[in-house]
Amino acid sequence: MLIDSIRLYARAGKGGDGLASFRREKFVPRGGPDGGDGGDGGDVVLEVSQGVHDLRRYFYDPKLIAEKGMPGMHALKHGKSGKSLVGKVPPGTVVFRTQATSMQEAAWLEKEGEGLQLEQIADLTREGERFVLCHGGKGGRGNWHFRTATDQAPTVFETGTEAEEGVFVLELRSIADAGLVGYPNAGKSSLLRALSRAKPKVAAYPFTTLQPVVGVVECEDYSRFVVADIPGIIEGAANNRGLGHEFLRHIMRCRVLLFVVDMTGIEHDPVEAIQTLRKELKLYSEELATRPWIILANKMDVPGTQENFDALRTRFPRIDVLSVSALEKTGLDILKGKIRDLLNLH
Repeated sequence: MLIDSIRLYARAGKGGDGLASFRREKFVPRGGPDGGDGGDGGDVVLEVSQGVHDLRRYFYDPKLIAEKGMPGMHALKHGKSGKSLVGKVPPGTVVFRTQATSMQEAAWLEKEGEGLQLEQIADLTREGERFVLCHGGKGGRGNWHFRTATDQAPTVFETGTEAEEGVFVLELRSIADAGLVGYPNAGKSSLLRALSRAKPKVAAYPFTTLQPVVGVVECEDYSRFVVADIPGIIEGAANNRGLGHEFLRHIMRCRVLLFVVDMTGIEHDPVEAIQTLRKELKLYSEELATRPWIILANKMDVPGTQENFDALRTRFPRIDVLSVSALEKTGLDILKGKIRDLLNLH
């Protein structure tokens, strides 16, 4: 099961308190202040790792809590700083801050119908990229810092500052140059298999693909690009029908959209299918609907599909309609070249 959206609670470490103490030794009965500073609290950090593929690790334990700073000690010794906690996330993780400061508050807001307000604060895409989710508190100063000409024995000290905390939403969006978009059973998984070495599950029933599958496509000129098989979209997906938003958000990073349509017309009329898919994308994101796109007329090896192909080209005269067959692997070189051109891979 792909876990691509998670809510978690994060809290950095509180700063350690400074210390109020005085030097007391056998031959120094009235030594001056020697209270050390408290240590800083640890941060909560998110780090991108290629070895992590989803957000599963936070499903059963949705919290990240860093260490507190230790208090200051005698003899001007500094308290130990808390260790930062680093949470690994996959490339393509988008981070949102909510208005809640605890899981209980988040649940209460949803129960009362107010809902959680999401503010995007990070978009993590590169291997090793780091983002500080919560900053730790600063350690307080010991009484040694507060001595003056008129007060050589201060008893005041600073307490460590509180750390940041909150409830956050992590959302995984697949990273790919091009995305295969279409109804269930349009042949997207078969096309990805034919184009790359990816091995998505293929079967003759809807929603075989329940999570995005990514494959690397290599061209004759040694250029390469990444294609994602996005799970089948259905009418009403923009309104979160079916698995709507869980599917659609994975298209957001794709620079080129490849609309795959079954030219046999057994389940959907090809022209109506493209019109509906375009409508769903526009309802979900106006910006997404403006990206370069082409139509892949799949299953053209089946007799009687030419009439549907001609109708598709008539309806969309300004859009490239490419004849392909995932089964016989025809038209794939032309398709690779077209995608490469749209991505400016020269």
